[in-house]
Amino acid sequence: MKFRILLILAWLLGVVGLFHVAPAVAVQYGQPDGYGHPYVGLVVFYDEHKVPLWRCTGSLISPTVLLTAGHCTGFDPELGFAPSWAQVWFDPGPIPVDPAWTPGTACTPKIQGYPCGGGFWGTPHAHPGWTGYLTIPNTHDIGVVTFRKAIPAEVTRGQYGRIAPEGYLDRLATRRGLQNVEFTVVGYGLQLVKPVLEGERTRYVGTVSLVDLRSALTDGYNLHYSNSPGEGVGPGGTCFGDSGGPVLHRTESGEEVIVGVNSFVLNANCKGAAFAYRTDIPDSLGFLAGFGVTP
Repeated sequence: MKFRILLILAWLLGVVGLFHVAPAVAVQYGQPDGYGHPYVGLVVFYDEHKVPLWRCTGSLISPTVLLTAGHCTGFDPELGFAPSWAQVWFDPGPIPVDPAWTPGTACTPKIQGYPCGGGFWGTPHAHPGWTGYLTIPNTHDIGVVTFRKAIPAEVTRGQYGRIAPEGYLDRLATRRGLQNVEFTVVGYGLQLVKPVLEGERTRYVGTVSLVDLRSALTDGYNLHYSNSPGEGVGPGGTCFGDSGGPVLHRTESGEEVIVGVNSFVLNANCKGAAFAYRTDIPDSLGFLAGFGVTP
């Protein structure tokens, strides 16, 4: 299993090499999402020859723009290049691997299923500030996949993710207090790391709690949330494959808004501190505005 390590002890949430993934489940300690978040998709990235590189999670935020992480869409220092292509599936899963595909080989028109066919092809774009390294606190870890043709509305049941307005998290933490703020995480990532590394291509949903917004690791750019289920912080956590997936908060009117994209953890077993890059800050909002997306 090949992971991209951007900083010692800092393992990114979800850049899973596709060649050694076996059936299991996703968002840790969560449950199958079904059609609870139909706009959240499974994303596979490819090199220029359409060899699958890694998978992430993303949220369709307009008919032609899918939000994900910069480390999914951008330059990889280990490979020396950025992915050239992306393909997205919105099926809640489980999504089986096409037996005609051989791990590590390029996709061909003869392979009709995952990870080579059956999804929507797009172009990945990373934030221009993304360097390929975890430059804490401002990692610029946000990216998008754009599509030449609009994703049909029926695919996501007419639903799109909504970006939280600027400063949303700061006002939320001040008003409610850290101990009372919970979030929903959605993704296609791993459920188990030890003793056996396993992953299933199924959309899972879980609950996490806000830990910190103003530390040396967050400093107004990242959201630190709980990743220790069973300790009173919610039945959920994120792991490899959930990268780029949405961190959602429900407003007082009952609408879910995206406050961050899953970015990195500080423990290779997905049990340590977990962080998302905030979407409610000027750095993210300015980037998204360049693709025609505003809160």
